[in-house]
Amino acid sequence: MALSYKARRRWSLVILLIGLPAYIIAAVAVIALFDRPPFWIELVVYVGLGIIWAIPFKFVFKGVGQEDPQKADTPK
Repeated sequence: MALSYKARRRWSLVILLIGLPAYIIAAVAVIALFDRPPFWIELVVYVGLGIIWAIPFKFVFKGVGQEDPQKADTPK
């Protein structure tokens, strides 16, 4: 079932305002469980976790910054 443009915009806002901060806190907590690694390892872990976090939500964010496709069909 495909999400409408309006639903994707709403879900993207929820993901960015609630999901992303929660994910950042979780990632920092996971790193804090171990002794603080060197900077470059920590950077690689955070970048990797950031990419892994974004992949499942790619379909939600795709095309959200553009004009509503159904609204674009109607003449102005």
